[in-house]
Amino acid sequence: MKIAIMQPYFVPYIGYFQLLAAVDRFVLYDNIQYTKKGWINRNRILLSGNDTPIRLPLKKASDYLDVKDRHLAQTWPKERIKTLNKVKCCYEKAPCFQDTFPIIEKIMLAKHNNLFDFLHNSIVILAKYMNIDTDIVISSKLNIDSSLKAEQKVIEICKIMKATDYINPIGGSELYSKTNFANNQINLHFLKSNDIDYSQFGNDFVPWLSIIDILMFNSCNKVQRYLRDDFLLK
Repeated sequence: MKIAIMQPYFVPYIGYFQLLAAVDRFVLYDNIQYTKKGWINRNRILLSGNDTPIRLPLKKASDYLDVKDRHLAQTWPKERIKTLNKVKCCYEKAPCFQDTFPIIEKIMLAKHNNLFDFLHNSIVILAKYMNIDTDIVISSKLNIDSSLKAEQKVIEICKIMKATDYINPIGGSELYSKTNFANNQINLHFLKSNDIDYSQFGNDFVPWLSIIDILMFNSCNKVQRYLRDDFLLK
C-alpha cells in the first residue's frame, strides 16, 4: 500500500497530481493550520507570456484556525465570475480550451462556502478528469494522536493505513529520515518532477503554473504521460 499525505491546494501544479497518481491512497489534510505563505488559496496562470495570480478570497478569521475552519469571503460569488473571465481571457485561444474550461467552471461555480470543502471538491474533479482513480482520505476521519507532530505524525498515519511505502515531494527530503521510517517497516520515497516544457502560444516557457495551464495546452494523452512518466522516485 503506497500512500501520500498533502495539504489541499487551489488548482495545484502538475507535481501535486503526479504524487496523487503515484499512490494507492492519498491523505488530504483538513485539520492542519492554514498558512498565508503557502498555496492553499492561491496559484498562478499565464497572461500574455507572464504569470499572473488567481486566488480564493477568504473570510477574515484567526490565522491559527485549521483549513477546515476557514471560509470563503462573501465576495466570492462575484469574484469567481471575475476569475473565470480571467481564465477565459488568458486561454480562450489555447488548443484544449473547449475541453478544459467547462471543468474549471464546474470547480469555480461549486456551491461550497467552506475552504476545505471547496478545495477537496476541486481536487476530486480534476483527478477524475485526468483519470486518476486514487482513493482520497480526509485526515480528520483518521484516529490520530493530536499531540504528534511532523515525522511522528506521518509515520502514525502510515501505520493506521497499513502503508508499506510513503511517498513525499522531494522538498521533504530534509524533513524525514529513511531510517526512522524503515524502523517502522515503511519504505520512504521522494518524488521529483522532471522539467516539463510545452508550447504556450509560442512564447518563452513559464514553468510550474497551475494545472489549468497544462490542461489548456496539452491533450489528455500528453497529460497522462506527464502524470506517469515525467517524475523520478528516489
